[in-house]
Amino acid sequence: MSTLHRRLLIPIAAAGVIGMALTGCVGDAPADTGDIDCSQYTDYGTFEGSPEVSIYGTIVEVEADALNESWADFEACTGIDIVYQGTQEFEAQVRVLVDGGTAPDLAIFPQPGLFQSFSDSLVKPSQATLDNISNNWSADWAGYGQIDGVQYAAPLMASVKGFVWYSPSFFSDKGYEVPATIDELMTLTAKIAADGTVPWCAGFASGEASGWPGTDWVEDFVLRQSGPEVYDQWVSHEIPFNDPRIVEAFDAVGKILKDPAYVNGGFGDVLSINDTTFNDGGLPILDGACAMHHQATFYSSFWPEGTTVAPDGDIWAFILPGVEAGAGAVTGGGEIVAAFSDRPEVQAVQTYLSSALWANNRVSLGGVISANKGLDPANASSELLSSAITILQDPTTTFRFDASDLMPGAVGADSFWKGIVAWIGGQDTQTTVDNIEASWPAS
Repeated sequence: MSTLHRRLLIPIAAAGVIGMALTGCVGDAPADTGDIDCSQYTDYGTFEGSPEVSIYGTIVEVEADALNESWADFEACTGIDIVYQGTQEFEAQVRVLVDGGTAPDLAIFPQPGLFQSFSDSLVKPSQATLDNISNNWSADWAGYGQIDGVQYAAPLMASVKGFVWYSPSFFSDKGYEVPATIDELMTLTAKIAADGTVPWCAGFASGEASGWPGTDWVEDFVLRQSGPEVYDQWVSHEIPFNDPRIVEAFDAVGKILKDPAYVNGGFGDVLSINDTTFNDGGLPILDGACAMHHQATFYSSFWPEGTTVAPDGDIWAFILPGVEAGAGAVTGGGEIVAAFSDRPEVQAVQTYLSSALWANNRVSLGGVISANKGLDPANASSELLSSAITILQDPTTTFRFDASDLMPGAVGADSFWKGIVAWIGGQDTQTTVDNIEASWPAS
C-alpha cells in the first residue's frame, strides 16, 4: 500500500459523520496576500466569494497540517477556500460518499486500483492539468491516473519503499556493515540476534487498512527475487496470486517476520506485529530495543522531533538489497488526485496540485517527496529524501509501483491486507495465497 498514503489516521464512525465532516469542516480562511508573491498563481485565476473546494484523503495530523500549508498562498491569491478531510476509513467510505451523492470535489487516492473502480463517477481533468501531467511526470506515473488509456487523475506525492532504517552508531559500535545482498541481510539478522539484540521491529496495525506494511515486504521480495517481468505479471493477474514465485517471496519474508528470535523488538512476540501501529513500528531503534525497520521514505516524518536523519546521525536507511550485489530495484507508491466535479475552482485546485510549484512548496515543508520532474531535490528536508527524489527522477531506475495499490480493490485494499494479518497471526503461506487468489474478481 502506498503512501503515500499510510499515515496515522483518524477513524470516522459512520458515513453520516463523514458526510457532515466534508461539508462542515472549515478550511483555512483566505489570508491577506501581504508578502505573498501572487504572480506565481496568476494562471489559476481569481474567484469571488471564497468558493469552497472539498478534498478527501488519507493524510492527517502533522502531514495534513503541512498539506493545508502547501496551498495557503494559493488560497490567498485565488480566493478559493480548500476544505480538506482526512480519515482512516478512506478506502471504505469514499465509495459510500460517492454512491450517496455526497462525493468530495477532489479525492486523493493512494491506490490506482481503487481509483479505477470509480470510472463512472469521475470527471476528466482540464487541459491545464493534462499539460502539467505531460510536462511534469513520466509516462509510467501518468499511466497510474489513466483508465482504459484516458487520463482521469494527476499524480501527487510519492514514496520510495524498501528502505531499511537503522542506527548508524549502533552499527558502527557493533562492527556491522550495510548488507549488499539479501543473503548478507539474513546473515546480519542472525548475527544481531546472536549478539543479544532483537534484529527487527515492525507494526502492521492501521485500522481497516491493517496489514498493508506486510504487503510492502512481500512486494519488495517478489521484485528482487523474481524480477520486474514476474512482478508485472503478478499485478495484472497473468500469473495467479498463489504462483510458486509469490509463495517463495512470502516464505522469504517469513524467515524474518515469523521467527520469534528476529522480531518484534520493543513490542513483544510475532503476534505483536499486528497490534503495533505502523507509525510506532520503528521507534524502538532509538532505544536500542531493535536494530532495523522496513518502511518507506515517508517514515522519515515519524521520527520524534530532534532526531537527526543522516549517515552519521541518529537514524539512517539503506535500500533493501537484491539477490545479487548492485542488482536491487525499488518499489514505491504515491497518491493521485481525481475529480468528481468540474467546477472552475475545482479544476484550478487540481491543476495547482499537479504543478511543479505545488511539489516544491510541499516538499520544502518537509517529510515527503514527489516524482514530479520539476521538483528540485535540494528542497527535500533530509539527505535521504533528496536521494530518493534523485532515484525517482533517474530514467535508469528500475521502479515498480506498489503492487497492492495497482491490484483490484477487492484484493489490494482488502484480501491482501487481511491475508497478511492472518499470516502473521499463524496462518500458513499456501492457505494465505490461495485465499487471496480466490478473492480476485472474475472480470
